[in-house]
Formats: sequence, C-alpha cells, structure tokens
Amino acid sequence: MPQMAPMSWLTLYLFFSFLFLMSMILNYYMFLYSPKTKLLKESKKIINWKW
Repeated sequence: MPQMAPMSWLTLYLFFSFLFLMSMILNYYMFLYSPKTKLLKESKKIINWKW
C-alpha cells in the first residue's frame, strides 16, 4: 500500500485545523451571555435587608 504524499498530509492538517478553529469560534458565538455587572446589580436589589 503506497504512502501518502507529504503535500496531502499538509492539506489534511490544514483542513482539520480550520474545521477545529471554526467549530470553536461558532461555539463561542452561539450563546449570548449577559454581562455580570447587570446580575450583580439585580442581586443587590433582591437582597435588601431592613432591620
């Protein structure tokens, strides 16, 4: 069975690296995260102790 040429190994490596990077980028931007400062302000409003 003949071995693969080095150029095809390079193209395979680049192709799978590109797929990996694109999947990571899409996974990051798939969800909308709310800023933490808004959550902190809401929690301070909820926990309002009146002695």
